[in-house]
Amino acid sequence: MKRSKRSLENREKAGFKTASLDAGLDLLASIKSAKFDESVDLHISLDIDPKQADQQIRGTMLLPHGTGDSPNIAVVADGKNAEEAKEAGAQKVGAKDLIDEIKSGKLDFDILLAHPSMMRDLAPLGRVLGPRGLMPSPKAGTVSSDIKGTVSEFLKGKQSFRNDDGGNVHLKVGKKSFKKNQLLENIQMAHETIKSMRPSSVKGIYMKKVSLSLTMGPGVKVEI
Repeated sequence: MKRSKRSLENREKAGFKTASLDAGLDLLASIKSAKFDESVDLHISLDIDPKQADQQIRGTMLLPHGTGDSPNIAVVADGKNAEEAKEAGAQKVGAKDLIDEIKSGKLDFDILLAHPSMMRDLAPLGRVLGPRGLMPSPKAGTVSSDIKGTVSEFLKGKQSFRNDDGGNVHLKVGKKSFKKNQLLENIQMAHETIKSMRPSSVKGIYMKKVSLSLTMGPGVKVEI
């Protein structure tokens, strides 16, 4: 595949050396951007065995300065919970009617939240939602009795995360337009959160490699 001139220049600039976090952010700022405000992503390679249940890294995180995203949130709830979801700013709220929409293949949302009382009706849709990472679950923080508070947190940038099959965790830590100190604080919190989740069965080095990247840019290895 032939790379564009911009892509080649960015890859050359990123290089293969490991930079300090401060220098790494300066490097990202100097990389030629796409025509939109790219996300800054943090990638952490962990020395875990993803096949072992006790070595799964999974949870939710609300960074000090959010992610800069404005997600479309759908909520499966009824009655008072549905009203609270609408008041909190959810773009789509419904009960069995929303479940039927999802069954028909209409998935026009980024995050799906659900009240615990609706999970029995949602369970059959695991095959549709699961592969897309949209199936609500308590571990991901997307099943909650506090619908109003949960919608508000996800609108502020709360995100679910889990390690992939290679033992890597990927997190959004802001936008290229963020101030440097905002990115620093977000990255440091994300790093400390993943660090605190180290499984007791993992010996030796836990975090093998940490890197940053823009949506359309190369990775920059950093030390934190």
